[in-house]
Amino acid sequence: MPSNFYLHFLIALVPMVIGAAYYHPKVVGSAWMRVNGFTEASLQEANMALIFGLAYLFSLMLSFFYTSLVIHQASITSLFVPEIIEAEDNPIKTEIMALLANYGDRHRNFGHGAVHGIFTAIFFALPIIAINALFDRRSRTYILIHFGYWLLTLILMGGLLCATLRFSWEA
Repeated sequence: MPSNFYLHFLIALVPMVIGAAYYHPKVVGSAWMRVNGFTEASLQEANMALIFGLAYLFSLMLSFFYTSLVIHQASITSLFVPEIIEAEDNPIKTEIMALLANYGDRHRNFGHGAVHGIFTAIFFALPIIAINALFDRRSRTYILIHFGYWLLTLILMGGLLCATLRFSWEA
């Protein structure tokens, strides 16, 4: 667990901020409305508190999960969870902490996280969006609109997580 885990709550705002800008009518909002058959009036009928509340909750879940994808060191420690939380004299904990002390800062920058964002968008988000769109009989435009949003969102989330989260071995 990061020592500054509270940043997950801030980084979970990234999808909301990107969404507000990206789905604005002057960006792709008009195309998004057209492709979904929405009108200004139909959008006003929605329970926005529920939508934004759940969207933030899901974004928070994504932020916590995404850490293990963009920060390799978090994955290494998960291999030895019972051992690394045991007593200080545990040899496995000593070895892992020495490894992290020497190499814990590798690939810990915005650019590395952003690259993970690109790959995650292409090889994870795009297939999920496209599969749903195919079965829902949605257009290529629908797929591209949502893929563009997730590409930007995952680049920023990955970059921010990778550059800002700090763990006990980095203290």
